[in-house]
Amino acid sequence: MEKATFGAGCFWGVEAAFRRVPGVLATAVGYMGGTMKHPSYEDVCTDETGHAEVVEITYDPARTSYEDLLQVFWTNHDPTTLNRQGPDLGRQYRSAIFYHTPAQQAAASASKEKLQSSGRYRRPIVTEITPAAEFYRAEEYHQQYLEKRGLASCHL
Repeated sequence: MEKATFGAGCFWGVEAAFRRVPGVLATAVGYMGGTMKHPSYEDVCTDETGHAEVVEITYDPARTSYEDLLQVFWTNHDPTTLNRQGPDLGRQYRSAIFYHTPAQQAAASASKEKLQSSGRYRRPIVTEITPAAEFYRAEEYHQQYLEKRGLASCHL
C-alpha cells in the first residue's frame, strides 16, 4: 500500500471524489504544510497556521496508479485560483500536491507541466508541489462528512 496527499479546496468534497476511485483503500481528511503542531479546524480557519486542508489517501498501486490519482486531483478543482476554491477563501484552500516519494514528485511535476501546456487553462496553474510533512488528522466529524450527511457536494 502507498500514500498520496492532496489539497484541492474544502476537504469534504475532495475526500468524496477520491473515495470513489477503485483501488483507494482508505482516506482521511486533515491538515498539512503549516507551522503549528496539532492544529484544530478552528486554528486552520484563522489562515495563520499555514496548513492546507488535505486528503491523505491509502491506495493499492496494483489497482490504481498515482497518475490516476493525479487525474482525479486535477479534474476536481481549479488549479489556477490562488488560495481559493469556489466560495472558500484562504491559504488552507490552496491547490497542493504533497509528495511522499521522488517518483511521486516526478509524476506530479510532469502532470502539472502537461496540463499547463495543454491550453485547458488561460491562467497559470498555481498548484504547489512540496514534500509531504506531518499529517494532522482532522476532527472525527470532518471524516467522510458528505457521506455521513447524504450530500453529493460541498456547495449546493
